[in-house]
Amino acid sequence: MQQGDFFVCDIFDAAPKGETAAMEHPVFSISTKPDKNIRRYENGDIFVEVVPSVKGLATVYDRDILIFCISQVIAALNDGREVNQTVRFKAFDLLSSTNRGTDGRGYEQLRAAFERLSGTRIFTNVTTADTEVLDGFGLIDRYRIVRETRDGRMQEIEVKLSDWVFNAINAREVLTLSRNYFRLRKPLERRLYEIARKHCGYKQRWAIGLTKLKEKWGSYSTDKEFNVLFQRSSQKTSPIITSLITACVSRVLRPSFTHAVRSPHLKKMYLRGSSSQMHTTLPVKPRPDGIPGILNRNGVAGAARKRSRLSTQPSTM
Repeated sequence: MQQGDFFVCDIFDAAPKGETAAMEHPVFSISTKPDKNIRRYENGDIFVEVVPSVKGLATVYDRDILIFCISQVIAALNDGREVNQTVRFKAFDLLSSTNRGTDGRGYEQLRAAFERLSGTRIFTNVTTADTEVLDGFGLIDRYRIVRETRDGRMQEIEVKLSDWVFNAINAREVLTLSRNYFRLRKPLERRLYEIARKHCGYKQRWAIGLTKLKEKWGSYSTDKEFNVLFQRSSQKTSPIITSLITACVSRVLRPSFTHAVRSPHLKKMYLRGSSSQMHTTLPVKPRPDGIPGILNRNGVAGAARKRSRLSTQPSTM
């Protein structure tokens, strides 16, 4: 293969980029174990069906490979360079850029990630670059290990991106991600950042019901189980995800996450923004004495606090 038949990923410190469709829809599995379930997600007239291979669905960690490739291609386009759907890069560069281990286990995990990416098939009518894709396709068309070391470690790899991903690149349907994204070890935290990065932007307010959030998350849990899981996750939020959610919106907005809604009548997570802060809004529940109260962690209404950031009557979606 001539060098003109592939694009060499040699741009140092390219800004991480992710395709917006994978942020909007649960394409990647959040399970730490092989996920062999067929997943179907519907949002209005749009549907996404993800079919795993015998190795399981591609995971949110496998997505690092696509983020690395997309970042390199976008950086080259911004520099006015010619690009190709087939990209070539050094395995060490990918592992280093995505905060992965560069020992033997890191290379083994990378090989397994390529197998899941190439085996996962997607059936969707999501439009990219004004083109509605109705047939099935993979996240990558193929991969090839060009060179290996004597001990079997990959040195150079070629990856042919799918038409779906490459169309998104050419249409600039991508968003910049924080480099700290690769420091997130919990798949739920990664997915939370992706959803927030896609939907918040410069909006002053964004609300989503927990049932819809569960679907976007790609969780197989029941509504009740997911509510408990989200409560626990919000209580154990790491400083990294907090700073990432801050960065996922505009550089001016500053978010701070409170606990999720426990009310059975108002199961929505609200994000409200101003020029100085962004936060979740908790629902108000009347107490027996008639005084409005804010639900605490245990779902019990306490005395209302006079804070401008808490809304007493959140609007419905």
